[in-house]
Amino acid sequence: MPAAPARRARPAAARRPRSERGRQAGAIAAGQPLEQRILLTATLCLLAFGAVMVYSASSATTLLQGQGNGSAQLIKFVLYGAVGLFIMRLLARDGIAKAQSITAPLLVVSIVLVLATRIPHVGVSVNGARRWIGPGQLQFQPSELLKLALVLYSAALLARRPQRVHDLRELANPLGLVLGGSCLLVFIQPDLGTAMVIAFTATAMLLAAGMPLQKLAALAGALMVLVLLYALVQPYARARLTSFLDPWAHASSSGFQAVQGQIAIGSGGLFGVGPGQSVQKIFYLPEAPTDFILAVIAEELGAVGVCALLFLYGLIAYAGLRAAKAARSLYSALIAVGVTSLILSQAVLNAFAVLGLAPLTGVPLPFVSYGSSSLIVMLAGMGLLMNVAAGATGHVRAVAPPRSRRRAGSDKRARDAARWARERAAEEDRDRGGRHGGARRAGAGGRGRAAG
Repeated sequence: MPAAPARRARPAAARRPRSERGRQAGAIAAGQPLEQRILLTATLCLLAFGAVMVYSASSATTLLQGQGNGSAQLIKFVLYGAVGLFIMRLLARDGIAKAQSITAPLLVVSIVLVLATRIPHVGVSVNGARRWIGPGQLQFQPSELLKLALVLYSAALLARRPQRVHDLRELANPLGLVLGGSCLLVFIQPDLGTAMVIAFTATAMLLAAGMPLQKLAALAGALMVLVLLYALVQPYARARLTSFLDPWAHASSSGFQAVQGQIAIGSGGLFGVGPGQSVQKIFYLPEAPTDFILAVIAEELGAVGVCALLFLYGLIAYAGLRAAKAARSLYSALIAVGVTSLILSQAVLNAFAVLGLAPLTGVPLPFVSYGSSSLIVMLAGMGLLMNVAAGATGHVRAVAPPRSRRRAGSDKRARDAARWARERAAEEDRDRGGRHGGARRAGAGGRGRAAG
C-alpha cells in the first residue's frame, strides 16, 4: 500500500490564530512614528475637506451655465488626488534614497518646461499670464514642479558642503545663480506668488543649514528691495500692490477679487451660512474653486471652519519640523524643512491674500484648491516628508569645503609678507656685512698709515 504523501507544512504566520495576527498587525501599525501618522492624517483630512469644498464652489456655476451636473471638477479633483496619493505612497517608502538620482534630471526638465511656456503655441495664456503648457484638460503648470526640484537641489548642495552657508560669495555660485535664475523665469510669466514661495522656502532651508542670522537678514533685505522694484516697474504687479493697499477704491477693477473675498468672509460670521449655501461663489467671486476657495469656506463654515483648516496645516508644521529635528542626516533634514516650508508658505500666502493681509499672488491652497499640478506635486512632496519621518536617510558624501577667495587672499598675503620679511632680513644682513667690511678695511688702512 503506497505511503500517504507528506502534508506540506503551513507557514508559521498562517498557523497563528486570527486574533494573534490582528494583534501583530496592530503592533506594526503602532510602531509607525508619531510624525508619520500625523502627516498622513492631516493630509487625508485636507484632501477630504478639499473635495467637499471644490464641489461646493464649482457645482452651482457649472449647473447655471449648463455645463453638466456640477460634478465635473469634483471628479477631476478625485482623479488627480488618486494619482498624487499613489506617488505619495511610492515616495513614502524609499523616496529619499531615490531623490539624489532624479534631482538633476528633474531640475533640468522643470526649467526647460518653464521656458517652454514662453514659446508661442506651446505655452497657454490665461488671464494675461503664460504659466501652463499642454492641451485642454491636460494642462500642466511647470513652475509647481520647479519648486519641488529646487528643494531637492538645494538640500543636496547644502548637505554636500555645509560650510557653504558661511560665505556669501561661495553660496552665490551655484546655488544663488540657480535660485535667482529660476525666480527670474517665474517672474516673467508673470507669477510673483510662486517666486515668493521659492524665496521663502530657500530662506528656511538656509536657516536650517546654519546660516548666520546677520547674513540671512542681508539676503532677505536685498530680496525685499528687488521685489519692491519689480512691483514698481511692472504694471501688473503695481496694480496688485495698489489694490491691496485700498481694494475698495478699485472695487470695479483690480480690487474686485479682494473686495468679493472680504464680502464672503464677512457674510460667514462665526459659524457660516451652511454648507453649499454660499452666494458669493455664484458669479461674484472669481476663481472660487482655486485661489479663493478659502473665501467660500469662510462664508459657508465661518471662522470655525477656517480655524479647523488652519489647525490641519499647523499639524503638518508640527510633524514636519519634528521629523526634520529627528532626521538621521543633514540631507534628509533639509528636505523635511524644504517640503514643510513649501506647504506652509503657500498656505500662509493664500490665506493672507484672501483675508486682505497680502497682495493677491495666485498661489493655491495646498491639498484643498482645485488644480492638477499643485495637488500632485504637493502630494509627492508629502511622500518625501513622510519618508523622512519614517527614519529614511540620504547618503550624501560630504565634501571638504574649498578655501574661499577671502581665505585664499589672506593666505597669499601671508605668504607675500613672509617672503618680504625674508628679503628684508637678507638685505639687512648684506648691509650689515657691507658696513662691517668697510669698517674693517678702514681700520686696517688707518693702522697701515700709522705704521708708515
